[in-house]
Amino acid sequence: MIKHDAIRLLATEKIASALEKMGQSLSSDDIYKALVEPPNSEMGDLAFGCFTLAKALKKGPPQISAELVKNIEATGYVAKVQAAGPYVNFTFTANCHGEQILNHILDGSFFKKQLVEASPKTMIEYSQPNTHKELHVGHMRNLCLGDAIVRMLRYAGRDIVSSTFPGDMGTHVAKCLWYMKKHNQEPVPAEGKGEWLGRMYSKANLLLEDQNGTPQEDTNRQELTEILRQLESQQGPYFQLWKETREWSIALMKKVYAWADVHFDEWYFESEMDAPSAAWVKELYAEGKLEKSNGAIGKNLEEENLGFCMLLKSDGNGLYATKDLLLARHKFEDVHIEKSVYIVDMRQALHFKQVFRVLELLGFEQAKNCYHLQYNYVELPDGAMSSRKGNIVPLTELVHRMEEHVKSTYLNRYAGEWSTEDIDMIAGQVAKGAIFYGMLRMDTNKKIVFDMNEWLKLDGESGPFIQYSHARISSLARKFPRSKSTVDWSTLMHASERQLMQSLFGFNTSVAMASENFKPAAVCTYLYELAKKFNVFYHECPIGTEKDEAVREARLALAEAVGKTLKQGLSVLGIPAPEKM
Repeated sequence: MIKHDAIRLLATEKIASALEKMGQSLSSDDIYKALVEPPNSEMGDLAFGCFTLAKALKKGPPQISAELVKNIEATGYVAKVQAAGPYVNFTFTANCHGEQILNHILDGSFFKKQLVEASPKTMIEYSQPNTHKELHVGHMRNLCLGDAIVRMLRYAGRDIVSSTFPGDMGTHVAKCLWYMKKHNQEPVPAEGKGEWLGRMYSKANLLLEDQNGTPQEDTNRQELTEILRQLESQQGPYFQLWKETREWSIALMKKVYAWADVHFDEWYFESEMDAPSAAWVKELYAEGKLEKSNGAIGKNLEEENLGFCMLLKSDGNGLYATKDLLLARHKFEDVHIEKSVYIVDMRQALHFKQVFRVLELLGFEQAKNCYHLQYNYVELPDGAMSSRKGNIVPLTELVHRMEEHVKSTYLNRYAGEWSTEDIDMIAGQVAKGAIFYGMLRMDTNKKIVFDMNEWLKLDGESGPFIQYSHARISSLARKFPRSKSTVDWSTLMHASERQLMQSLFGFNTSVAMASENFKPAAVCTYLYELAKKFNVFYHECPIGTEKDEAVREARLALAEAVGKTLKQGLSVLGIPAPEKM
């Protein structure tokens, strides 16, 4: 493992040396990994649990911790070492924090460390929106989660390839095109064509549902089947309409990705996998590797409680599983990845279990390196969203509403003082911060209830609260620029100053652990706690009015270090850090 944390390394060396005096040894990796932050900051900066030594020393952990403390000198950077039950608690000096951590935050080198060992080249596939549907707030959990995981892993030093797999084929497309060609009376708008297509899809569904149980139902089914046939054969008027309208949807996706500052290394489309995947399944069946059930081709996984994985329907059409089989092969062959992560909601858990197991049974060696990262979905306060029913919050409309809310609630008071461009830019940054933080702060297994007003608050656990804390620090630096390049860190003695320093040295460890566990929520919690501690410090430790120049300079430097860490942390989550708010 990479021991990137200078203060943890100091504690590791002290413990290793003490163990040597006691005639014992423990690898530096084991010691480093066993170090944790005490539950209460007053107990110290780091704690070492003596549980792993109990068997070798044939003593209880509290006895061992007391003995260890006797063999550790509180000198140099170590201010205090205390036994607390089974733990050895370390408190380091303000100079230690300043020279080992804060100086490196200020010069930027702290944020450029390799945090994890070299690891397999990994593809993260996320954001799989359907064309011919409107992107809505529910899509943002996947987008924010995937982007944050890519950013966290890259920050930690992992080799990551990002990819997306939009659904541009299927019944939903046929319904949209059917309604456009047969029933729509509206002119195609000059702008917002992608959003308009989504409304056509909702109208198509409502009309089809109204006509269910009527003589028209059979006609509708036949017409939709004919549209799908044209799309699969790549000829006919509906295929031409599909080619044109597909571009409208892709333009909308790219507009949203540009707004979100999300970039994909690889784009895969269902239409590219459609015919080749069906042909491959037929080959596999001819080779005796698949079987038939009621006219459908697939793999029987009932003995493993996974049912029958259908790969070709009795009419010869493929399914999502069909395309995902071929896509898995493409991913490993195209960009030579060693691991593939699929970020898709929990409702697809069975689908991926089936796909990965079929790949394994087909002899695809990399099947064991495929992983489904599932998450719960997003609801509105009054229930689930559905593009089919039209009860969604369109993303472009939502962003506009949030920006207008930010302007009217917070920013319009600066009209005349700030330029219109600045107000527009900051409103956009705050809206994005609210959405991204709101989507990321909950653990992936928990449902999210979207509430625009709650997410936009400047107090409480929200993206704008953390952004505001960063803006406050930027404003402080403009008002009171630092006058010295060196800092006397030993002047930082106040409890709120110590708590900030304790928080800062844990940033890289927090991101490294969050990236390894695919949990951006942990970084959200870290940033929220850091911002809260900064606000306590800001109110309890005067800066501009502080008469002692050394103390004022140290506090300004500490505030600057917090600002840089908040900015870096927000960046790791894909959130902008406004300079003023």
